[in-house]
Parts: sequence; C-alpha cells; structure tokens
Amino acid sequence: MTATLITGISELVTNDAGQGDGSPLGLRTDAALVVRQATIVWIGAAVAAPAADRVVDLGGRAVLPGFVDSHAHLVFAGDRAAEFAARMAGAGYDGGGIASTVAATRAASDEELRSLLAARVCELRALGTTTVEIKSGYGLTLADELRALRLAREFSAETTYLGAHVVPPGIARGDYLDLVTGEMLTACAPFARWIDVFCEPASAHAFDGDEARAVLEAGRRAGLGLRVHGNQLSAGPGVRLAVELGAASVDHCTYLTDADVDALAGASTVATLLPGVEFATRSPYPDARRLLAAGVTVALATDCNPGTCYSSSMPLMIALAVRELGMTPAEAVWAATAGGARALRRADIGVLRPGAPADLAVLDAPSYLYLAYRPGMPLVRGVDFGPGADG
Repeated sequence: MTATLITGISELVTNDAGQGDGSPLGLRTDAALVVRQATIVWIGAAVAAPAADRVVDLGGRAVLPGFVDSHAHLVFAGDRAAEFAARMAGAGYDGGGIASTVAATRAASDEELRSLLAARVCELRALGTTTVEIKSGYGLTLADELRALRLAREFSAETTYLGAHVVPPGIARGDYLDLVTGEMLTACAPFARWIDVFCEPASAHAFDGDEARAVLEAGRRAGLGLRVHGNQLSAGPGVRLAVELGAASVDHCTYLTDADVDALAGASTVATLLPGVEFATRSPYPDARRLLAAGVTVALATDCNPGTCYSSSMPLMIALAVRELGMTPAEAVWAATAGGARALRRADIGVLRPGAPADLAVLDAPSYLYLAYRPGMPLVRGVDFGPGADG
C-alpha cells in the first residue's frame, strides 16, 4: 500500500485540540502527515516524519480539513438572476420565487439535471469543500422529488428530502401536507438520510409550526434524521421545534428571541448560519456572537441555490462570517469544517487525525487567516497524491 508523506506545512488546522496547541483548531506549525489508502495514518512535526513511498512538499502552505457544506440545494434547472436584480433594487423576499425554479426543474431531463449537478459539485470541490449535503425541494411532486434524491445520491451520502419546501400552486395545503408525509415520503425515504422543512409562518408559501411538526414527526417515523429551515424571515417556532424534536441542525437563525438562544444553548442542535443568503437578499445578518457567547454550537454553510445565494464558496462564507456576523477567523474556520460535521452528526469529517479521511484543503497561503484576509481569491487547492497512489 503506497504511503504519501505531505510535508512543508506551515500551519496545520486539525480541529483536534489534542493534536495541536490545545485550541479548538488544534494548530500545529512546521507539520507533516502521512496518508495511506485515502486515510491519515500519522501526524506530527516535519522533522520527525517517517519514511514514505512518495513525498509531497507544500512549500510552506497551510492545510486544513476540507470544508463541510451542510446545507445546499444543488438539484435545479434555470436561474433567478432577474429576481436577484429586483432585490438589489429594493424588492423583498418571501419564498415565492421558488415556484419558478420548480417549473424549470420539472421541465429538465434527467441528463440535464445530472450534468448541472455534476458541474456544481465540481465547482464546490475546487473551492475546498469535501463533504456537501444536497437537498431535494425543487420538484414538489412524488416523481420529481424522487428523481432529485436519486440524482443527489450519486454525488453525496448526505441527501435530504425537502418535499416540504413550499406548497406548490394548484394543490390545497392539506392535500399537499398529506402527500409530503405519506406517499411521497415513503417513496423518497430510501434515498435520503435526512428530512427538512421550511418552517416560516411569516410566509404564505412555507409551513407553520403545526405543519412542520407533522412533517418532522413523519420523517422520524420513516427513519430519517431531522433538519429545519427556521427563523429566516421572522421570529417563529422553527428553532424551538428543532430543539424539542432533537433535530441535528436548525438553519438560518436570522431572527432569534432570547428563548430561542436559551433553547439552543442547552441542546445538541447546531445553529447553522448561511450568511450568503443575507448578502443576496439584503436581510439583516444573524448575530453569531450572541450564539457563541451562549455556548451554542455554530456551523457555516452556503445554502447554494438559484434564488437566495447562488454561491458554493465556503471561503466566501468564512469571510462574510468574520466581517458581518461577528466571528473571529478561528471561529469561522471551525464552523465551516468541524461545525458542519456536527450539523451532519459526523465524527469522521471536519477533523484531521490518524484514522480520519484525508479530506484536505491546501491554501496558497501560510495561514488559515488568509481565508478572511484575502476574500474572493482562489486560495484553495487539492493535493495530488500521484499516479498509482492510494491516498
């Protein structure tokens, strides 16, 4: 089995305090690691590195775990650039634009959707993301939701059934809720790990607290883990419902009451913040400092979608979190890696330690600080383990 020594690492972010300086980032300087069969088998000081079949010298670059994007809507056709332009001119957002994406997605062939999805996954991987969660939600019929999840499963094990994205035109709310929690759920559950719901009583298109509870409880009975779109457009029941039902993550968290923060502080539910949405909708940014001060676990994700954040760049989310959400660079990097892993309830990703996958993001920079310091620059690249290498 071929072993590859990766050396010349100026700064290694492990996210394992015991591997490094005792901080949450577990920093090491002048570090090296050995990879065999795509798994890390050794980490330590470069001067103490063992012999290996192949050596890759990074020349003083920083290395961190690949980004974990725990919230993305990648299965869609069409675009909503005109809607974006209208918002920049002052138009509001209430979720209604989703219907245009639904129409375009339903009209696309399997081959078209697969090609679009493959291109988006290639794009996000080039930006340093090694794990991505992919939602359905732009089909809103049994056949189209099932198709979306079948395609998503070709690219990620982290797939989410989001039949409860909005209520589509032409069907009564009660009838659609019955479909989402009944026949559609039965068909889609084998291709999903998670169920999600857009809980937003301020929007006529989304689902109120009682409807969201019905969706989540049905998903749990079907064996799916729980996720919630909550408190994006206004304060509402989404956050506390997520905590009550033990959801892995509640995402957006733009409008929070003190009771919401208190609930999250005492729970395992991760607050996943999506600053690209606020950037693209001119909405207020969530207050990450308030959550972190209360002891809440925070993740960052892109929410890549055609309507409210058409970006798959986790480095951009880190820069926005530092500039607009009140996070330090260290907190933002942790949230974009280990935080995302927590939001997916994964202990094997978002961390670099012996036995973990060699999901590496290499920066053309000496420190993780450059992710916020040089926003918009293509700093991330992968590691070439070479022909015939197992890593």
